[in-house]
Amino acid sequence: MNIPAVTKNLLIINILAFLAMLGLRGFGIDLNSICGLHFFLAPDFHFYQLVTYMFMHAGFQHILFNMFALWMFGCVVERVWGPKKFLFYYICAGIGAGLFQEAAQFVQFYVMAKEQISDFTFSQILLIAQNSSEALNMWTTVGASGAIYAVLLAFGMIFPEERIFMLPIPIPIKAKWFVLGYVLIELFSALFTSGGNVAHFAHLGGMLIGFLMIRYWQHYPLSSHYSRSAGEQWFTNLHSRWEQRSQRRSSKGNSKNSDSFPDDRQDDWNFNARKEAEQKEIDRILDKIRKSGYDSLTTEEKQKLFDQSSRK
Repeated sequence: MNIPAVTKNLLIINILAFLAMLGLRGFGIDLNSICGLHFFLAPDFHFYQLVTYMFMHAGFQHILFNMFALWMFGCVVERVWGPKKFLFYYICAGIGAGLFQEAAQFVQFYVMAKEQISDFTFSQILLIAQNSSEALNMWTTVGASGAIYAVLLAFGMIFPEERIFMLPIPIPIKAKWFVLGYVLIELFSALFTSGGNVAHFAHLGGMLIGFLMIRYWQHYPLSSHYSRSAGEQWFTNLHSRWEQRSQRRSSKGNSKNSDSFPDDRQDDWNFNARKEAEQKEIDRILDKIRKSGYDSLTTEEKQKLFDQSSRK
């Protein structure tokens, strides 16, 4: 039950937004219409909706599934990546999913206009959108599903051999096949089913953006500012410098004459043993940063790293 900070706050925000939507509905305020993502040619569209839509949900079943998946997979992914990288990934995937949904709606609108209007040209699309403003305002997308599917993809790419057991599947299957199955289902639904209230292209868009981000981080782990926090990157550089200094000291120790005094050899041995212990402690702290993020360190561990960075 020890939920990481970002995952826990995302759960809280989504639940509070859902409760606010239900409560304000009694006062005639449709929060899903205000914060949901409208079609970009509709009068009610605003750019901030690309972020707010992922915190709104249509009903209890909708939010229950999304929050369960966020809790189940988000806790693991956040502990591996750390809070900053996980939050950046989640928000970017959600925005990307919204953009894919906008593109899919534009194609749908264009096809409908071309089928219903003779001599239709692309230059008329804005005029037709203005005349269809009330209908287009009803094209509203809500839900965290795009970002959630990206988190599911991240879990599958980090732990491809991990077995997952989820109803109604009666047997545990590997995460990589579980994710692939979801991709195929969403792709089939997007291409061969019409109507419905499920934004299949948003789901696929979130997974595609997540896949591209993960592949980029795998190929260029140090080039992205958000792949690691500034503190983690700084400590990684510190680790490299520490290893270089240790190697230089080791080389100097090996080059000493064999006729050194016993006391000198004992002092060197104590010095090297102490440095080796310090090295192991620094390595342990840096590994903890990579697994759980800088914020997971205790005050004592942060102080040790600060003291080490101050040494020349």
